[in-house]
Order: sequence, then structure tokens, then C-alpha cells
Amino acid sequence: MYFLFKLIEFIIYSMLVVLITKNFLIKILRTLANTFNLDSKVVGDITGFATSMPELISVCFTALAGMPVTIIYNILSSNIINAIQYIFSIFKNKNQKLLDNTALKIDIIMVIITILFPLMSIIFNIELNIGFVPIFIMLFILFYLINRNTHKLYVPEIKTSVTVEIEEGNNNIKRNVAIKNIIYLIIVGIALFIVGDMLGKIVKDLNEVFNLSEWVIGTILGFITSIPELITFIESQRNSKKEENNIAGVVEATNNLLTSNIINLFVVMTIGIVIVYILQV
Repeated sequence: MYFLFKLIEFIIYSMLVVLITKNFLIKILRTLANTFNLDSKVVGDITGFATSMPELISVCFTALAGMPVTIIYNILSSNIINAIQYIFSIFKNKNQKLLDNTALKIDIIMVIITILFPLMSIIFNIELNIGFVPIFIMLFILFYLINRNTHKLYVPEIKTSVTVEIEEGNNNIKRNVAIKNIIYLIIVGIALFIVGDMLGKIVKDLNEVFNLSEWVIGTILGFITSIPELITFIESQRNSKKEENNIAGVVEATNNLLTSNIINLFVVMTIGIVIVYILQV
């Protein structure tokens, strides 16, 4: 009975991280992006960053709990599920033909790499220790540069179709909206930290007290923390302008996927590795 209670707590706290991210963090960041009329690629990058926050929270607190195996399974399952959800959203919105773009094809290849990297480390039992940190940093920069330059070459600048009703050029209103949403961001960040701390304690109990395998916990966390991506993938394409060959929504969704996956692997994983290393020193 006590195990069931702890498991329910684990699910509740995990879902709280997802719900806070979905209902507050993502909306705040999208409002800021749309207020300043950013193009669809940048909006995708921003939502990709936002949807990686549940992974960041879960990885940080599982690392503090001394569970390195959980981290890699969390990242692997998150990246796999993100890709599956992206494919589902593309077919749901019947946007398969719009993927016939060089930049988007290259983005998808990089997404596949973000899945293969942790998968190979598990298959060949490669320990992702502190020595991988500079490699991850360099790969993050490389992926970012490839993504930016290919989009400059092969994708026209497209403004996102989701806009905030603010008169163009009214800087005072834009500034007020920005200030208000930055305050909201701080509040949301505090809430995520509190819930994440609770989640970390539950995860540690599940592993130590009930001997639940780290790979099981990591896989479950990966599944739960990937829910926000599905919402943003579908929303970005549904809100695209109904114009022939308008790829704004697909560009946004693809950059959301790629940004989320590379942040999960190269940034969140790095943070987890560093925390584990510091605890071991």
C-alpha cells in the first residue's frame, strides 16, 4: 500500500511539472515571441526550450538523488517519444509533403542522431562521464550552427501565424507585455523548482526503498515529460495560415522537436553529468 501511495505521488508530481510547463511556461514564452513578431523558426526554438524544462527539472533532481542511469533513460525515452509525437502531428495535419525541404530534412537527420547517441551508449555500456561534457558542448554548437545556416539557405523567413493583438510600433504596450510575462516566468520557475524538489525525493524513495530499477523510473519520466511537445507540435501546425505551400507551422514544429532533443541530450544531460560528478568528488 505504501508503495502504491509513493507511486501515485510520483505520477502526481510528474504531471504537475508537465501541467505547469504546458499551461504557463509555454504560453508565456509564446506570448513573448509573438509580441515581438518573431519568425516561425525562432518561435519553434523558444517552444523547444520551454518543452525541455520538465526534462531539466527531472534530470536535475534525479542527479541530486545520485541516480545517473535514470538520467540517460529519461533523455533517451524523451527524445524517442518526441520524434514519434512529431511524426504523428505531421500526419494528423497532413503536412507530409511540406517536409520536402532540405533544411527540414537535415533537421530530422540531427533529431535521429540525438536518439542514436544515448541508445548506443546504453547498448555498448558506455558511461557518460565528465569527459563527455566538452564533447556535448561542441556538438550543441555544431547542431545549432547547422540548423541556423541551413534555414537561412533553404527556408524563407516566415512570421508565425499566432499573433498577439498589439499595434505594430506601439513599443510601450510591447514593453509592458514583456515585463508582465517576465514576472510570470520567475513565478513559474519557482513553482517548477518546488515541485521538482518533491519529485526528486519521491524518485529516490522509489529506487532505494522499493528497489524500482533506475531504467524503469527514467523511462516513465521520459514518457511523462514529453507530453508538452505533442501539444505544441499539433498547435503550431493547426494555427498555420491556410495557404498552399505555407510551411510556417511545420518549420515551427520541426525546430521545436530539434531544439527540444538537442537541449535534452547536450544541455540537460551535461547538467546531470556535472551534478553527479560534483556529488562523487
